[in-house]
This record gives sequence, structure tokens and C-alpha cells, in this order.
Amino acid sequence: MAFKENNRDGLVYMSSDVIGARHAFTTRYGGVSRGGFSSLNLGSNRGDEPEAVRENYRRVCRLMGVGIDGMAVTRQVHGNRVRIVTEADRHVCMSSVPYEADGIVTNVKGLPIMCMVADCVPVLLWDGVHSVAGAIHCGWRSSVTDILKNTLEQMASLGAEPGCIHAAIGPSIGRCCFETDDDVPAAIEAYLSGDTEGLFDRRPDGKTMVDLRQANARRLLQLGLLPRNIDISDECTMCSHDKYWSHRYEKGQRGSQAAVIALD
Repeated sequence: MAFKENNRDGLVYMSSDVIGARHAFTTRYGGVSRGGFSSLNLGSNRGDEPEAVRENYRRVCRLMGVGIDGMAVTRQVHGNRVRIVTEADRHVCMSSVPYEADGIVTNVKGLPIMCMVADCVPVLLWDGVHSVAGAIHCGWRSSVTDILKNTLEQMASLGAEPGCIHAAIGPSIGRCCFETDDDVPAAIEAYLSGDTEGLFDRRPDGKTMVDLRQANARRLLQLGLLPRNIDISDECTMCSHDKYWSHRYEKGQRGSQAAVIALD
């Protein structure tokens, strides 16, 4: 299992060997945005030029084999709601999204689904046996309120089974940079029912460094996924802020990258 870097017509993105469907974890490379948003910013509400964002979005849509109004996206609020999306949810680029959810799932072939991140953990789920996919924005608040459990329940309603689900946990802020107060490790302790060995580094100043990617991988194991079907990126978005958007590094003045998947 491994993440690998790809370059399609200048668009640089990461992919995982465990996902057999078309998918991508985008980077900052391959777009047309300028200045502080250079170059592949997919966030339409960050202050970037709308036409630049639109062109960036079009390039990702082309990678996924659809037109600019062909993907399903969601308005993320750091909650744990997961929505099933259908053909009716194909999103008109740059228009408002009429629902809030931090995870979306589908069984519609040829419908790419996308979540946005910039330090939070992006998770793509794929059940190739039952043709179900999910894209989940796992910030720490969404994580500890069990968005992954909610996602698997929604996928199960479409026929997916945990033993058949493959998970790619993409680039995000790593343990090296995710400095927290006591509320975060305490919430993760509750989230994982105490199964947190090796996830925290307590510092002398009272802060704790947290491995949120591994915490979510551990939850997927608890929910029935097989170890061989889980792939975890080793890239930290804050350390690699030249390659990825990082909310913490840029102090909020940043663009957004995406995780996207489409059933074939």
C-alpha cells in the first residue's frame, strides 16, 4: 500500500493503491490562481478571484471525467452529518450548496463526490464489490463525534459492507504539528474508548501533539475495516505547506484542496 504523486496535464495530485475507483487528493499545484492563492485553490469563499477558482474546479472535474457542473460537493460545518447524494445533487459550479454535511456518500456511477480540506483529515472510502463510495471531512470535531460511524451506516444503507470497504486517509496536519490543549486528547480518548496508545505526545508545557490520521484509522478498524484495506498518507500539510494548503501555517489566509472519488 502506498500513496503516489501523479501529474495529469500539470495538475498534481495524490492517489492511493487501495482505492480502485478514480480518485484524487489535490495539491496546490496545477491551477491558475495567483498571489497568495497560487495556484490550485478550490475554495470559492476564501477571497480568490472567482474566475480563477472556476478554472481550477474545471480542471479537477476534467480529471474526474465530468463537466464543470458534474460533481457533488457539500457545505462543511465541522459536524458529523453524512448525506447520501444522487444525480439530483450535481453541483452548479460557484453556486451555493443547499445542505450542510461533512460527509457525502453515493452509489451513482460517474458522479464524483468531493470534500474540502486544509489541515483536516480527508478520508475516501470505496466498496468496489457493492459500488458505494464516500468522501469525508474529518476535522477533530467531526472525528470525535463519530462521523466515520455515521458514514459507514449510510454506506451500509446502500449495500456496502465493512469488510469490503477500502479507506485512503489523505494528507493532513500530522502529529508533528497538531498541537492541542487537553480537550482534544480527552475527546479522542472517549471516541476510541481508551484505545489511544501511541497517538499522543505530551509536552512539558502541557500541550499535546495528536496523531489524528492514526486515530481515524483506529476507528475504522473498530468499525470492521480490514487492516490491509486502510492506507494512510505520511505527508503533513503544515510541514509541506508549499505543496498543500495549511490553515495553521497560513493563519487562515489560505486556499483549499480537495479529496474526490467517482465510481466507475
